[in-house]
Order: sequence, then C-alpha cells, then structure tokens
Amino acid sequence: MSCRFSTRLMNICIASFCKARKLVQAEAVLVDGIRLGCLPDAVTYNTLINAYCCCVGLDEGYSIIYRMREAGVNPDVITYNSLIAGAAQHCQPLRSLDLFEEMLQAGITPDSWSYNILMHCLFKSGYPEDAYKIFLDMTSKNITPSPTTYNTLINGLCKHRKESNALRLFRNLQRMNFPMELVAYNTMIDGLCKSGKLNDARKILKELGETSLVPDTITYTTVMKCCFRYGKVEQGLEIFSSMIDNGHTSDVFPYCTVISMLLKKGRIKEASTCAASMIKSGIQLDKACYNTLIYLHCKEGNLDSAFQLLSAMEQRGLESDEYTFSILVDGLCKIGSIDAAEKLLHLMEMRGLDSNLVAYNCLIDGLCKFGEVDMAIKLLNSMKWKDSFAYTSLVHGLCKVRRFQMASRFLLNGLKGGTNVLTSAQRAVISGLRRFGFKRDARKLRSAIHVARLLQ
Repeated sequence: MSCRFSTRLMNICIASFCKARKLVQAEAVLVDGIRLGCLPDAVTYNTLINAYCCCVGLDEGYSIIYRMREAGVNPDVITYNSLIAGAAQHCQPLRSLDLFEEMLQAGITPDSWSYNILMHCLFKSGYPEDAYKIFLDMTSKNITPSPTTYNTLINGLCKHRKESNALRLFRNLQRMNFPMELVAYNTMIDGLCKSGKLNDARKILKELGETSLVPDTITYTTVMKCCFRYGKVEQGLEIFSSMIDNGHTSDVFPYCTVISMLLKKGRIKEASTCAASMIKSGIQLDKACYNTLIYLHCKEGNLDSAFQLLSAMEQRGLESDEYTFSILVDGLCKIGSIDAAEKLLHLMEMRGLDSNLVAYNCLIDGLCKFGEVDMAIKLLNSMKWKDSFAYTSLVHGLCKVRRFQMASRFLLNGLKGGTNVLTSAQRAVISGLRRFGFKRDARKLRSAIHVARLLQ
C-alpha cells in the first residue's frame, strides 16, 4: 500500500543524496522505500535521471527510463528535459535533437524549457543557426517564450560573434515592452564590450539606469574591464567609482581588476589607496587577491609586508601557488636578495612546484643582472623546461660580462631546440663577436640563425 506522504518523503531523501552526489545511497533509499510499500512516482525517477546525467553520464541517465516503464510510470516532459540538459552538459547536440524527437513521438508536448535547453545545447556546441531555427519552431507552435528564452538567444548570439543580431533582438524586445531581466542587460553589455563596441555598451548601461532594475557588480565590472581593455582607463575608473558609490563593495574581483590595471600603468600610489579601501571595506580576500596585494608590495619594494601577507594567506588555509612564488622570487631578485630568492625557489620545489618556469626565469634574470652568470648557467642546465625568456636573459647576461663565445653557444642551443631567442639578444652576440675580433664566429652564427628561421 502506497502513501503519498511517504512517497514525498522518499523523494526528498533521494533528492538530498543526489544533490550530495551520493547515488548509491539514493538507490538504497529507493529500494527500502519500495520494500516498505512506498511506490516511486515520476518525480522519483526524474530526480535520479537528472543526477545520473550530471554525475555519471547521459547513457546512465537514459537507462532510468526503462526502469520507469517497468514500474508502470510514464516519462513526462521533465524526464526528457533532464535528458536534453544532460546532452547539453556533455556537448552532444545530435543526441539532444534525437531526444527531442523521441519526446514528440511519445506524444509528450514540449514546454518552453524543452526549447530553452535545446537552444542552449546547440549554441554551446557551435550551431547558432540551428538554435535559432528551434526558436522559430517554438514560436510557430504558439509556445510563449519566457525571459530565459530570450536570455539564451542573446547570450548565444553574443558568444558566436553575432552581436548585431543580438542587439537587434534586444531592441525589438524593448519596443514590444517585453519585461527584460537584469541578466539580459548584462549579457548584452558583455557581448558589446567583447566586440569592442564600448559606446553601445555604455548606452545600454545608461538605459539600464533609467529602468526599475538595479545594476549589479557584474554590470559595472563588465563595462569597467572593457574600458581598461581598450585603453579608456579614466572612463573605467569612473565606472568603478560609480559602482562603489552605489554600494557594490562586497566583491573582491573589481578591486583586484583595478589594482592590477593601476600596477600595469605604474600608478603605484593609486593602487595602494585602492588596496587600502578594499581591506577597509571588510571584503574576504581570496588567493588571487592576496597575490595581487603581494605583487603590489613587491612593486613598492616592501618585501616584509609581502611576506606578512603570504603568512596571513597560508594561516587562512589558502596555499601559495606558482604565481605567488614567482612574484616573491622576482621581488627578491630586484632588490638584490639573490640568496633569499634561491632559498624561496628551493622551498617551492619542496612543495612540488618545481615546474614553475616563471620563478626560474626571474632568478636567472636576477643572477645575470648581478653578474652571477655561472650560477645562472648552472640553474638553466638544471631546468626541465626552458623558454625564450630564460635563454634571452642568459645570453644578455653573458654579453654583459663579454663572454660572447659562450653566449653564442647558448644562443645556438636555444635555436636548435626550437626556442625563439629575442632578436635584441642575437644582435648583441653578433655585435660583440665582431667587436672583439671573432668575425668568423659572427658569420657562422648569422648563418645558423638564418637556417633556424627557415626551419621554423
């Protein structure tokens, strides 16, 4: 004998286990429920289908349909929506279309979510034209598009570089007085920004301010990043100020974006002021933010504060990564603390980050700048991977101490290994060889460089 309340309770338990990705326990609840006379319904099996599609695979999710039918439970529109969503998650557009067709053949009428999920799958898989055909099919069957439908269309068109089509759709919806959601504005602004249409993006932002909708952090950050990307630094800072003035101070990402931009522009004092404002606002710092602040202190030459931040970060359970070590090694090298940089590099290796190419390059560059080229050579030879920066730094360092023949050998080794050494380093070696009477070696090196370029 089944009990509706018992079935509902069983479904809640199954959903809880599925949410925790504990499918074995969810299946155990189903078995126990059936044994106690609590019969599963469509909700039970749809919950399992969604969980299997998300956690295991589409085929495993589809196999639940056979169990449904054996139990006398017919699949419904939610069943197929879950399966189509599973196909979208695994980027299987043909499978999603097959499932949609199977749903129609089974006499199940698709709803707006069926079309939304199918359009999302096709956009995600790189078929924007087919996704738009699905939208036209939806309207031809008098299924009313929801705000999510239009958000999916605008987002998909923008992702496939069809911003003009997306903007045309956006304007049509405005003319029809369709209730636009904030996500539609954010998506449209983001698409215009990525295509370089900054003026159009700012116009949409202004229109958003004239509606009852309130711009959020995503809105402001999107436009701000676009301004920075296209060199409109002051406009970007104005957007940031507007965001702060409107009370959007809970997100660490905009602060880090502004601090990073100011550091790249050499505006250290303004970056410090922004960092102080961020800390004062009580924002919970993440690893990326700590790295940004550590980089700021290194740029200021304040290594003590940088290491204090490193300690604070690790005390909070945030492990330092390759970027953290690279910043600190570079900072130590720039103030001449080569021994401390080497010790830090050894600590990095002990933590299993021995493949951190940037940190090794920073130390090689530091060693060469302070005349320790033999140590730089030894370090380069010990590296598993070498890039053009490592070879270029070493070649320049050897030229600085007038060891041009040695520089020539490392230059040739780099070129033979397929590594592009900067042209400035090549010219420095050739010029040095000629100046000190090694004209024959200079000619051989020029020929070897020419051959290497042809082979590349």
